[in-house]
Amino acid sequence: MQRLQTHLCLLEPLVSSHANEMFAVLSDPAIYEFENEPPVSNAWLTSRYALLERRASADSKEQWLNWVIRLPSGELAGYVQATILQSRTALVAYELSSRYWRRGIGTSAVLAMLTELETGYAVKTFFAVLKSSNYRSLGLLKKLGFETVLESQLAEYDVEDDELMLVKYSRNASIVT
Repeated sequence: MQRLQTHLCLLEPLVSSHANEMFAVLSDPAIYEFENEPPVSNAWLTSRYALLERRASADSKEQWLNWVIRLPSGELAGYVQATILQSRTALVAYELSSRYWRRGIGTSAVLAMLTELETGYAVKTFFAVLKSSNYRSLGLLKKLGFETVLESQLAEYDVEDDELMLVKYSRNASIVT
């Protein structure tokens, strides 16, 4: 796993030592408007990051790739993550402190991750799940070329009634229906 540089930020592979800085980032209540909740403690986040630092599930069927988003100022702004399945499909997610919304940082970071997954990990299909009401994430994903999944694809994943699942295919992928 390598660092990824964009014109707006640097993506650093996540390690447990990022927990202290990320605890402050993830304590922003605005980012939980639609789902989830902040980490319960710095110790909990450190433990979680130690697990993610393994970069793979216990059965090795999934690769876990997580990067923190570092700004030119040195501050951390959030993270991007991907779970790569054996099918070379990736489930992607991201979180950005509300201080940095609408500046292109999230778009730049997610695009860098998608490019790395395609070129460095042979990922051909990308999925993202979000709350239907999360208009900010929907806008970011649509801007990056994600589209609503086919009904046949939706059945493969555990998507709740109030969620959307979007898909993006790599330039070299064939669409499976």
